[in-house]
Amino acid sequence: MKTTEYLHKLDASGNERLRVRFTTDRGRVIDLVVQYESLYGERWLPIVRYDCAHGFFHRDTLLPKGGKEKQSIAMERLEDALLYAHQDIKDHWRWYKKQYLRRMKNDKEGNGGA
Repeated sequence: MKTTEYLHKLDASGNERLRVRFTTDRGRVIDLVVQYESLYGERWLPIVRYDCAHGFFHRDTLLPKGGKEKQSIAMERLEDALLYAHQDIKDHWRWYKKQYLRRMKNDKEGNGGA
């Protein structure tokens, strides 16, 4: 088995990044984590994570107060799931960040994410 890990900058400033870790066995992906992180102050905040923990491929949308929303995604092969997760975050990280910041603002104002 071989594990590969890397960070990929999503913007020129380096304040938005993609964290990728996947494990292969005989050339086949058997485990993966693809996570979008944003630098907020001096802390890296995980905002969206794709993985196959719990026995299925899914996206966790992380919430400012520490919870998460889980969405199962049907994929037959983890190789396809890895590509899907990587591309989705590259294409939509701005939207994910906007939603996270909106929820953070609502939490501070006591609106409970409304």
